[in-house]
This record gives sequence, structure tokens and C-alpha cells, in this order.
Amino acid sequence: FHNRNLINLPVDKEITNYSREVKDAIFSRVNPQPLVNPKLVAYSNSALQLLGLSNQNNELDNQLTEYFSGNKLIPGSDPAAHCYCGHQFGSFAGQLGDGAAISLGEVINPLNERWELQLKGAGNTPYSRNSDGRKVLRSSIREFLASEFMHGLGIPTTRSATCISSDSTVVRDPMYEGKPINEPCTVISRIAPNFFRFGSFEIFKPKDPYDGPYGREGPSVNNNELKKQLLDHILLYYPHIQSSSNDKTDVYISWFKEVIDRTIQLVARWQAVGFVHGVLNTDNMSIMGLSIDYGPYAFMEAYDSDYVSNGSDGSGRYAFKHQPAVVKWNLKRLAEAIDPLVDLATGYEIIEEVYDNQYESTYQSILSDKLGISQSIYKNHDPKLIDDLLETMQETHADYTDTFYALTLYITDIETNRLSTSEARELLLDRIVDRCFDSNAVIGLLKRKMRIHRLGMKPQQVQQLWEIVSNESEEVISEMFNGAPADAIKREIGEEKRKLDIQMSCARDIELYQSLPANQKKLIDREKW
Repeated sequence: FHNRNLINLPVDKEITNYSREVKDAIFSRVNPQPLVNPKLVAYSNSALQLLGLSNQNNELDNQLTEYFSGNKLIPGSDPAAHCYCGHQFGSFAGQLGDGAAISLGEVINPLNERWELQLKGAGNTPYSRNSDGRKVLRSSIREFLASEFMHGLGIPTTRSATCISSDSTVVRDPMYEGKPINEPCTVISRIAPNFFRFGSFEIFKPKDPYDGPYGREGPSVNNNELKKQLLDHILLYYPHIQSSSNDKTDVYISWFKEVIDRTIQLVARWQAVGFVHGVLNTDNMSIMGLSIDYGPYAFMEAYDSDYVSNGSDGSGRYAFKHQPAVVKWNLKRLAEAIDPLVDLATGYEIIEEVYDNQYESTYQSILSDKLGISQSIYKNHDPKLIDDLLETMQETHADYTDTFYALTLYITDIETNRLSTSEARELLLDRIVDRCFDSNAVIGLLKRKMRIHRLGMKPQQVQQLWEIVSNESEEVISEMFNGAPADAIKREIGEEKRKLDIQMSCARDIELYQSLPANQKKLIDREKW
């Protein structure tokens, strides 16, 4: 271990582990809390190799179980939790931090590579607020599998080396329906170059003037000296940029541009595989351009651009189709957070200059590769091809991943199975239609969408209020709601109206699919394809 984070950056002077605001520090030292009878559930040998370890023949099972559960400290480790803030669902939430994750430090492997090793679910920290700092088996397995699967897909991600459960338990309500149960405490080990986030720079954020007396600020508000110290430290992970110029401002701008580029590459790859993160807050955006913090994520099955993986995202803010725009929004919050190291106007300008065109170009390139056509052919001959394909997937509720797989078999049928073009085409149609969800499955998806986008008031009230805010002046609207800002009232009512429209649309579609005769949907889907 050689932990540059704690050498180069200020550490909280308070050593007692209790929830608190941590000012003018980037880390707080804290030890993992032991588990009762830890058990190794799974491990990734390729991830362990990043640390210079191998458990190919299970010879390290006992050591991994003890040390990667947090029951024993690895010699040389220096455990600490990171202080950061974040915008959550569009609003600044103030101090957040590693409430359940504890970094053991940077491991230098035999290839002289540096990898930060972190234990997630290892107990409470100064940033746990009202939580217990524990994770349970079901959520830990999801993160373990997602991390390694994303790596296998070639998508930048944090890695997960081990998943270790135990006889220790915590109370959780898995389905959020008032039925709490005891679940086993589980720890996963995570590996990345570092775990800094966009929100790492938001600890310096002042209150927004439009938030009034209830606005929040970062715990190290306006500490520009520490902000510079943090950015200079992060440049260690960008050595090609660190030494690119003698002008520090030019270096910072080059770094910001690369963060934008990495982030664009990341979200384009998410869209290409149908990955929905679920909680794209600024505290869940890696400064290294990695997928990080796998919570209520999903890989989309039936294609739906409006798909929401997070059951608590009734606004649809983090729906599949919104991810590129939300990421751009988050980059703007990063631009604000690093000002004045990169002038805010310059930061905004860079984002506007490059983001939209670069994202679209990257996304089209990846989708063209998936379809087996060159970008030049796509652009010059059929620029609507991808849009038409996705639109047909949506109309027929085709399985996103399986449809692309079916397309790959078309060439196999012609070149290997020696089918004629017309025979291969008919077989391809059969395969694609077989991969479209049937009426009962679609009804299930629609009912789920209705549960997520549930109304906060009665439908009649929504309609009446919508008519009022659509037709009355801002002065009248504000007066009707005891002087509340008219724009805020319009947003709130508009959000309820959006949900009402979704409820009514889903109800109509459910009625339609319930009335379809058996196999009728297949015939309709085949015609559309």
C-alpha cells in the first residue's frame, strides 16, 4: 500500500466515528466493523489480479474472507472514508460522503499499477447520517455481477473482487411495502484507480441564492485553496495532462476536456447496451469516466426509451432516454464546482461546443458497429436507420439485446447454413418476432410503469389545476397558492399532469392488449417488422 490520498490531502482531525459535518477535509479515518462468521460468496479472479493476487484454485479463500470482509486489516492499509456532496434528483443535497464504503488505500501491484481498494458495506462512517453503513446480500450480488459484467462488455467501470456475506443481520424492507425482515450483512470489495466523483468538488459549493434560507452549502464552502489542492492531486491520475503545459490554467482546461470526453464515451456505451443507471446524481459520476455505484440499475429487456429502472423515480428524471441529457447537466454542475480554477464561462462554453455533437457521433458509431455497417454508409445512405430500428423495437416491445443477437444470425444462415436471402429473411423475421414480448408480458410492463409514475393527488384535481395554471397569469397563480412562486407551482402541477397522461395512456394500452385474441400480437408485430 502507498496511500497518496491521505498523504496529499487533508484528513479530518476528529478520530471518533460518529455522523457529523466534516469541514476542510477530504477524508476521515475510520476502521471497518467486523462481521459474524463471514462467508465468501463469490470472487472475480481477474479483478483480484489487479491487486497482484490469484485465487484460481481457491487457495486464498480463508484470507480473502477475513481481510476483504473487514474482519482483519490488511497490513499497510490505512482505512478512510471520503467526504463529498452531490446534486440528487436535480437539487443540491449538501454533504453526503462514503456512508457505507471504506477505502483501504492504494495497492501497487507487480506491474507498478496503482489500484484503490475499497470495502462497501463495512460499517458506518462519519458520513452514514442515519444509516448503519451496511449492505445486504441481494444488493451486493447485484453490484458484484454488474461491475464484472460491464467490464466484460468493455465499458469502463469500477471492478468488484469479492462478495462476502455473514451471519450478521440488519433490518430491511426489500419491496418497500411495510414488511421489514432481517437480511444478512454483506461486503463487496471494489477496485478502481480512484473513487473521486463530480461531487468531490461540490464540498466547496456555496448556497444557491434562489434557494432562500433553506438552501444548503458544502462543508468546505469557498475553500478555493483546498479545491486547487484536490484538483492538483487528481491530476496525478492524468499524468499526460499534468505535464502538458507550464500554464496551470491550460492544464486544468485540458483535464476538464478529457473528463467530458471520457464521460461522453461512457454514456454512449450505456445507451448502446440498454443500461439504465437509475440514480445519475452528481455524487454517482466518476471523475475518471467509470460506471460507479450500481444501485437500482437495469439492463433494459423490452425496448422502451421511457424505461425507468428506479422505482422511486416517479418523475422519470433518470429514464433511459434522458441519460445523455442528465450527464450533460451533471457536467455543468462540475463546471460550476471547479470554478475559478477553470472559469465558469469557459467551462460552460467547452461543454456546449463539444458535448452534443460528440455524443451523437460516438453513439452512432457504436450502433453502426452493432449493426455491422460502416458509419459512412449509415450517414450517406440511411441516416434514419437506427431511429427506425429503435422505433420498431418500441412499437413491438422487442427485447433490446436479443434483437441484435437475432440480426447476427442472418449472416450465419446465408454464409454457413446456405439459405437463400429470402429464406434467411423469413427466418430472421420469425426470430425477431419471437423476441417481442407477448400481450401478458406487455401488460405487466405497463402496470409497472403505472406504479412508478403514480399520482400524488386525484386525477380530477390534477386536471382542474392544470387548466388553471395553463390559463391564468403568474400573479393569479401565485395569489391562489399563498404567494408561492408561480414557476414552481407550474412545474409541480406540470409534473402531475405528465404522470396523469402516462396513467391514462397505460390504461388504454392495457385494455387494448387484454382484448387481443391469442397470437394476434405476433401477427401485428411481424407486419411492423
